[in-house]
Order: sequence, then C-alpha cells, then structure tokens
Amino acid sequence: METLDKDLRSIQEVRDLIKKAKEAQAKLAVMTQEQINAIVKAVADAGYKHREKLAKMANEETGFGRWQDKIIKNSFASKHVYASIKDMKTVGVLKDDKAHKVMEVAVPVGVIAGLIPSTNPTSTVIYKALIALKAGNSIVFSPHPNALKSILETVKVISEAAVEAGCPEGAIGVMTVPTIQGTDQLMKHKDVALILATGGTAMVKAAYSSGTPAIGVGPGNGPAFIEKSANIPLAVKRIMDSKTFDNGTICASEQSVVVEACSKDAVIAEFKKQGAYFLSKEEAAQLGKFIMRANGTMNPQIVGRSVEHIAKLANLSIPADARVLIAEETQVGPKVPYSREKLAPILAFYTEDSWEAACERCIEILHGEGAGHTMVIHSENEEIIREFALKKPVSRLLVNTPGTLGGIGATTAIAPALTLGCGAVGGSSTSDNISPLNLLNIRRVAYGLREMEDLMEQEQPVAQQDKLASLNLGDKEELIGMIVARILEKL
Repeated sequence: METLDKDLRSIQEVRDLIKKAKEAQAKLAVMTQEQINAIVKAVADAGYKHREKLAKMANEETGFGRWQDKIIKNSFASKHVYASIKDMKTVGVLKDDKAHKVMEVAVPVGVIAGLIPSTNPTSTVIYKALIALKAGNSIVFSPHPNALKSILETVKVISEAAVEAGCPEGAIGVMTVPTIQGTDQLMKHKDVALILATGGTAMVKAAYSSGTPAIGVGPGNGPAFIEKSANIPLAVKRIMDSKTFDNGTICASEQSVVVEACSKDAVIAEFKKQGAYFLSKEEAAQLGKFIMRANGTMNPQIVGRSVEHIAKLANLSIPADARVLIAEETQVGPKVPYSREKLAPILAFYTEDSWEAACERCIEILHGEGAGHTMVIHSENEEIIREFALKKPVSRLLVNTPGTLGGIGATTAIAPALTLGCGAVGGSSTSDNISPLNLLNIRRVAYGLREMEDLMEQEQPVAQQDKLASLNLGDKEELIGMIVARILEKL
C-alpha cells in the first residue's frame, strides 16, 4: 500500500512539475537572446561557485568516484560548457540567406525531460539545465534515486540563481519522489516535447520506446589502440589519467588496450612503471566474477570504486600503489567480462600481430558493446589514423588524448558535453556531442524563386530531343512539323 501511495505521489508530482514547466517555457519562448543569455550565465556561475560542495555531496551519497575529480566535472559542466555556448545564437533569426531567399528561425522544442544517472549526477544536471535554457526550453529532471540528495541540492542552487536572473519559476523542475512509474509518466506525458536520457541501456531503451522524441545515449566500451609509432610513455600516461579520473565513471573512458606484438613488452613495462597491476590468469578469473552480474549487466558494486575497494571485494592481494587493474584477454563477447564496459579502473589488454588485426579487434570489441560511442588511437602515422577513421563504428575517434576528457570535449575541440550521441549504429538519434542546437527546431522561411512554367520549360526541350532522336528519318512530314512548331515557339 505504501509503495502504491509513493507511486501515486510521484505521478501527481510529475504532472504538477510539467504544468509549471510548460507555463515557464511559454515565457522563455518570448524572451530576447540577451535575457536568455543572462539566465544561462547565472546558472553557470552558480554551478561553478558550488562545484566543491556538490562534488563532495555526490561522492558521499553514491560512493562513486573521487570528489576531487567531481569538482573538475562540475567545473567543466558549468564553466567550459558555458564558454562554448555563450555566443551561440539560439533565439529568433539564426540565418538569413538573401541570395537564396531562405531564412532560418529558432524554435524551442518546449518542455524537456532530463534523466540523470548516479555516476555523474551534479555535473549532468548543470550541463543539461544550461543547454536546455540556452535553447529557450524548460526542463524537468528525473533523478537517479541513489543520487537524489545531491541532485536536489544542485537543482536548488541553479534554479535560485536562474530565477534571480529573470528566469520564470518552474523552468527547472525536479522530482523529489523518484519512482519508475513517475519517470514513465514524465517520459510519456503529452506536454513533454523531448527526452534527454543519460544512463543505462534499459533507461535509454525506455526513453526511445516512450513515444516521445528522445536523445538517448547507450553504453561506451571504447578500446584504445597504441600503434607502434606512438609515444608509448605519453600514450600510457593519457590512458592512466583517463581510466583513473573519477574512478572511470565517464562512459567515454577506455575499457581495453590493444597493442601490436612488436611493442607489447614496451607497453606492458610502461604500464607497470606508471602504476598498473597486471593480474595473473587466476586473479583475472577471480575478479571477472565480480565485473558482470548473472543477467549480463555491470555489477554496481565495482562502478566508480577504487582499485583497493575492488581488490577487497574480489579477495585479491595487490600492491598498495596500484592505480589500475589490467587483465590480458584474447576473447570478446557478452560472457567475456573484460571485453565489456567497466566503469571502474579495470582494463582488458589485447595483443595483435599487426595494426590491421588490431583494427579488426577494435571493431569486434565495439560491435560487442559500445558501437557508435568512442574509441582512442595513439599514433604518429596519419595513414593508419585515416584508416581507423574510415572504418570504426564510433561517433568519436580520439587521437593522442585521454578518452574520458577527449570524448566530452575537455581536451579536444569538439562540443563540450556530458551527453554523447552514439548515432544510428549505437541506437541513438544523433552522433553529436549534445549542445543547445540539438534542443531546438529550425523553421525555414523560403521565398519562391521559380514558377511552375519555369519547371515545365526546362523539361520540354529534353522531351522534344528524345522524340527527335526516336523518329525514323523517313517520317519527313512529322519531322518538318516539329521543326516548324519549335520555330513558332521562339517567335
């Protein structure tokens, strides 16, 4: 009975939040670019100001990651995302092409449902609020229950700042009683225009199955290929930086390393030098039991946890200074845990005879899981990089950069984002790093340039030429008649 009451309260709360969000969005829709910009700046400033407090709250509540790295994520979601969108035109006329007489007008989509994961709760709220408001939309958040307190606090901080800057009340809403039924109501409500889903496969599938347009992103499972021309110490440093950042909770982080046989020993030596611990076959088998659950999903007990915590969980004795656990692997598949996505400081290690074989191995890994997301190549050979670019089923091929920070646009020049589209191959509606431009529609005002007669005149000579070509030279009367008709037309 209590569960039923909670479900009913959650559903009613969602309906009330959507009503307020719709009213608020109607006011946002008539604001000027300057007014919208002021609101967006206030949200970014508030997120940045409270970055440390929110980072510590998220870490304490979920047990995931490191609060020091979550500060960087909050800073990225506020300061860096803001810097990339502040001059973006998102209100009114976006483009007016006088030559072709086509004008493009920005149209907000309306109320957005923002689904928030427990791995990056506070940073994802800041980021999604910024891009939604910048495009003139309101947003209602469905928080992961395991990160409810930190998400509620983040919404409180940014919504208060937004209202103070002129934002209508209710433009940033959040469920305080999160249930599956409430979230289902949020996704299927007639007044919700778009779902922005970040989370597990089940959540993303539910978003796409709701009947409401959705931008959802599935799991990452990016391999990192260290090609023989790479600067090996630097490549290893970047992978270690990436895989240890917030204990691997960002889905663009590397999940496996692929090397050529000729450089295997040098790469292993460098990984060990930089704090990686290579598991024995027995140790790898022991830990492998904890990576995946019986139903084939990632074990939440390892997500975002330290090497020390994971080792204790699997009853392994490893060096105190180990930063990442690595298991040598030769297989790929749903029942091969090391070949899957592991949001923790754990890597698979594959050795191939050539870069061509490594290329095929990366494709196999990605088709096993993570197609459409991200992969990394460390190389100085532009021809090989180009071959990878042409063949890999990913939306982001990162070159000589950490996967985590490169994928989200922190160490690369792609759009700074915490929702990374996986394209059609990954079951996503876009391959973009999601920005405000993905959250508005474009109305095209197109002036007529031609009349129907103009189109017909273009077709007529072709038709006549075809007829002339098909005539028998003996049909003199018909031929003369056609020539006379064409002369008369030109008079």
